[in-house]
Amino acid sequence: MSVRDGAGLAGDRNRFVVITAALAALNGLLFGFDTGVISGALLYIGETFPALEESAFLEGVVVSGALVGAAIGAAIGGRLADRIGRRRLIILGACIFFVGSLGMATAQSVAWLIAARVFNGIAIGFASIVGPLYISEISPPEIRGSLVSFNQLAITSGILVSYVVNYALASQGAWRLMLGTGMIPALALLAGMYFMPESPRWLIEQGRESEARGTLSRIRSEAGLDEEIAEMKRMAAVEDGDLGELVKPWIRPAMVVGIGLAVFQQITGINTVIYYAPTILASTGFGSVGSILATVGVGVINVAMTVVAILLLDRVGRRPLLIGGMVGMFATLLVLGGAFYLPGLGGTLGYVATGSLMLYVAFFAIGLGPVFWLLISEIYPLNVRGTAMGVATVVNWLANLAVAQLFPQLFELIGPAFTFWLFALLTAGAVVFSHYVVPETNRRTLEEIEDDLRETALGNEQLSMADRSTQDGGD
Repeated sequence: MSVRDGAGLAGDRNRFVVITAALAALNGLLFGFDTGVISGALLYIGETFPALEESAFLEGVVVSGALVGAAIGAAIGGRLADRIGRRRLIILGACIFFVGSLGMATAQSVAWLIAARVFNGIAIGFASIVGPLYISEISPPEIRGSLVSFNQLAITSGILVSYVVNYALASQGAWRLMLGTGMIPALALLAGMYFMPESPRWLIEQGRESEARGTLSRIRSEAGLDEEIAEMKRMAAVEDGDLGELVKPWIRPAMVVGIGLAVFQQITGINTVIYYAPTILASTGFGSVGSILATVGVGVINVAMTVVAILLLDRVGRRPLLIGGMVGMFATLLVLGGAFYLPGLGGTLGYVATGSLMLYVAFFAIGLGPVFWLLISEIYPLNVRGTAMGVATVVNWLANLAVAQLFPQLFELIGPAFTFWLFALLTAGAVVFSHYVVPETNRRTLEEIEDDLRETALGNEQLSMADRSTQDGGD
């Protein structure tokens, strides 16, 4: 084979893995679209269902219905991903999302709408686990960060698309069309994944080596294929995974990282901005349509900075982007709170608030947004990867649910300034946590990361035994 032919084959493999990752990332598009579309629809649903305008609690339930479903989907999605496979779970989630979107668009009561939101949320719970999981398992280590972050790019793109849809339909108050548009990306994901392969690592776990080899031959060079398969088989044979495995000492540090980042990603306030951005901006003096238009700008910034993160993750690493982004979030939350607190700002309040929101979202999009989803797809062992990601994702959705439910009441009780300053304080805690606990995983294979977990735990155990021996000898 000539050098040119070899280069052509390598290019074909790279294109295939990029296309596969991009199609799987449509999971994130569903996630993002549902997250963003409710923000615009909320301004008009009350015209159909007046009870929502009379109760901040009921409004919170409509928003958080999808989060309840997402927590349920994440709770069972990790085990399903390990049982039925990554690809089948993606297809199942797309079908559920289609039905849920149709249900919201045709809702005849608040209870119907909430039930459809919960059903839609189950699909989002599946998507939030299986999208980054599938991409991480098909990606070569040198570009894994960028490819897994396609999922985050799709989330931000879904949010932006939802904002554009909201703005296009705002003058008509067509909230049913806003919510029903989610059927379109669900169909696209369903059609695309029908032709995509299963994760080779999952196939190895199931003892289906020939199928795994067939998939890997399309996305890897022949030179290292046998070695990679042998390494996957070695890690798959170490131990059968179950929930009990997650509390073992050698996995515990990875669980602390995943669960800690899952909580901090939500309690630092990002989804209050996404869900309630039009409501927040309307409170500064923008009209309903104007506030929705302003959130389109927020969505554009979100997508643009996610692209920047994709370009940097495999160059500068995970930790610098994570910590640097959170420092920026802290600063902009302080300014955002001040925009609502300081008197005499007059007509500039809306512009200061909008600018602060955009910068806050920009810093989130370059750090805590993509890095959380990337890390939880990297740091867990193969035999429990789906289950462990499920636990971290359930915690993420429960934290999301708590913040979304409490935010309208906090906004009324302590005011916007102190609400955003509270988020700033929590962000400072996230910076400290990440500095001391979060590892760097850049340019390392998933098997190397797992080996480090085991070696670190073994080293700690030996140190502990030595300490006990010393104490016994002293006694």
